[in-house]
Amino acid sequence: MKHGKGLPVFQPDERPEPEAKIDQGAGSCADGCCLPSDGNGSGADEDAAPLAESGGSDGLERTVVRVTGMDCASCAATVERGVSRLQGVHRATVNFAAGRLDATHESGVTSAEIEQAIQKSGYGVEHPGEAEGASFWRQPRVLLALGGGLLFALGAVLALLGTPGVVSSAAYASAIAVGGLPIFRAAVASTRERNPDMNVLMSVAAIGAAAVGAWGEAALVVILFALGLSLQVYAVERTRGAVRALARLVPDEVLVRRDGAEYLVAAGEVSAGETILVRPGERLAVDGEIVEGTSALDESPVTGESTPAEKGLGEEVFSGSLNGQGGLAVRVSREAGESTLQKITRMVEEAQGSKAPAEQFVERFSRIYTPVVMTAALVVAVAPPLAGGEFSTWFYRAMVLLIVACPCALVISTPVTVVSGIGAASRRGVLVKGGEALEAAGKLKTLVFDKTGTLTEGRPVVERVAAVGGAGEGESLRIAAALERRSEHPLAHAILSAADGKLPEVSEFRGISGRGAEGVVEGRSYLVGSPRLFEERGVPLEAAAGELREVEDAGQTPVVLGTREGPLAVLGLADAIRPDAEAALRSLREAGVRDFVMLTGDAEAPARRIADKLGIDYRARLLPEQKVEAVRELVSGGGASGRGVVGMVGDGINDAPALAAADVSFAMGAAGTDVALEAADVALMRDDLGKLAEAVRLSRASEGIIKQNIFTSILVNTIFSLLAPFGLVTLWLAVLADMGTSLGVTGNGLRLFRRGGKPRQP
Repeated sequence: MKHGKGLPVFQPDERPEPEAKIDQGAGSCADGCCLPSDGNGSGADEDAAPLAESGGSDGLERTVVRVTGMDCASCAATVERGVSRLQGVHRATVNFAAGRLDATHESGVTSAEIEQAIQKSGYGVEHPGEAEGASFWRQPRVLLALGGGLLFALGAVLALLGTPGVVSSAAYASAIAVGGLPIFRAAVASTRERNPDMNVLMSVAAIGAAAVGAWGEAALVVILFALGLSLQVYAVERTRGAVRALARLVPDEVLVRRDGAEYLVAAGEVSAGETILVRPGERLAVDGEIVEGTSALDESPVTGESTPAEKGLGEEVFSGSLNGQGGLAVRVSREAGESTLQKITRMVEEAQGSKAPAEQFVERFSRIYTPVVMTAALVVAVAPPLAGGEFSTWFYRAMVLLIVACPCALVISTPVTVVSGIGAASRRGVLVKGGEALEAAGKLKTLVFDKTGTLTEGRPVVERVAAVGGAGEGESLRIAAALERRSEHPLAHAILSAADGKLPEVSEFRGISGRGAEGVVEGRSYLVGSPRLFEERGVPLEAAAGELREVEDAGQTPVVLGTREGPLAVLGLADAIRPDAEAALRSLREAGVRDFVMLTGDAEAPARRIADKLGIDYRARLLPEQKVEAVRELVSGGGASGRGVVGMVGDGINDAPALAAADVSFAMGAAGTDVALEAADVALMRDDLGKLAEAVRLSRASEGIIKQNIFTSILVNTIFSLLAPFGLVTLWLAVLADMGTSLGVTGNGLRLFRRGGKPRQP
């Protein structure tokens, strides 16, 4: 292993120098929108492009490549088919949302061959470091479109000056050739792969317009389409890059302590169990546990919380977190590739590639709609000329109909919103596992909660102290806490936490298993514990009968303090309701969730106490399998009100079966928890109930934008399709309408990602 040098830890103004050791011993396309495709695979894990790794025992290898220029799922289909044609490639899957190709192939296939196949399909390849420095105005397709625009302007000026038509036509032809180069290239590739798309239609329209002498209009069509396509691709790829930027927050090198010395090594070379040193102002490269130092860490890349979290000895920290002013030594719990931030990035990219029900509907609709439109265009081109009409006129109108009726905007309307919505949620510390979960959360009407650790803190607190003897409430609590000081029972910890001031000394202490404790305090013998302890000792409790009944009716656990003569006080202990529970439920109601149900294995009285305080329904004394049945019953009945989507909130570990039974499930506090990340449809990275309402609002906003986009796309398509056969729409206006609608729905969908703070309803 190659080692490097690190300067002494906790000096943020110095950078380690390599190769030395410190001794510490002493100190392109709007594309296939016309023919929707399923080219939208799960993708790969790595962020590098290209990346090759060895396969398993089958001897296959895997290459992951970032593909640029795609703006809809049919682009992915063209790339998949192009790469799959290579000899030795067994599988090629493109995740459109992540812009990534994952190919499984034999060892003889090189990454260069795969890249060449992608480029032959009309798309580009992004190499590491290119995305960060790439300027929109320097991209080849943009430069070609601008160059074509200048040539078109030259042709228009020449025409206005009255030059011979052949001169202006030559300028227009040059504009078509330059600005349309990426379009024609993609059209040839998609035709070769038998996946005709918008590039093919635009190429046919431009050639057809030129053939009937409309050189200027043909050039304008190409330039408008090229510019619109460049803007659309740029917008989508900016969102992809913003999500991938999460992984780039992790530093490449870490300072690791080995054998009393410090070494600067690659993050991937650090193993679990080793200790790394994190200086002020540095980011963590791995997950781990603090073993030295305290500091405030900005964990927003993982949790979405902008306020730094104070962390100290024994507390968990996550990769990507920015260390504040304190130096830390951290014991590594997960290697760099398996850190929480890496998992989040992978899951977000895979989730963005999944299809929402609305997207699936749009694709089914388009499969029927597109052949109908193409047939109608053929009829417009052929039937009137056969009846005596002018062929050039009706051919022109058929081209217009093909372009304006192509459902490009309709097909892109849903996936771009899903990409944006899931990316926006991840920035807020909410991991949504795909388009289906995003849409389901937006329709949520009934929310089921596990009690312990979700609505309550999962630890008892003293809620009441009722004195029945000579001592007051404060003195009784002080004596009880002194007796419980040596106990490890959760109730004992609750009593100790509630006591104020210095506790008296206890002599002759004896713990009584399952019952309580006894001892001498300030010269007097006391008992503290359950009522059963006093009954077994023959101590009468009649003097505290009323207080015991009130405690039990309130759903609290009684703890009695007394002597052998009788009780002195009754303490009521109960699981504490989370301080944010009421506010979170109020926010959820404002977000549109109508009904709440708490499921618990607790007895009736404590369950009723929690439910009454929060104003929700409950079901008590449930075994784990009964919780699952309760969720299934609610799902089958459409929720507590008989309609709507049913969600379940739990910690993602012991609630996994019930979470799986719900329409959409939410795991609380999933940061660093593998089971929680895998168990739920929506993982809240922080243990914060307020994130539930935020997730629901964002999902509802996504659903609203999807509906807006679909309605707008269908309306524009319908209007222009009806006008085209009557000659009321020109070719350039058809392109402007098509690309304008596509850019409009793209921008509308990306609004979710650009927003900061709480998402608003659309």
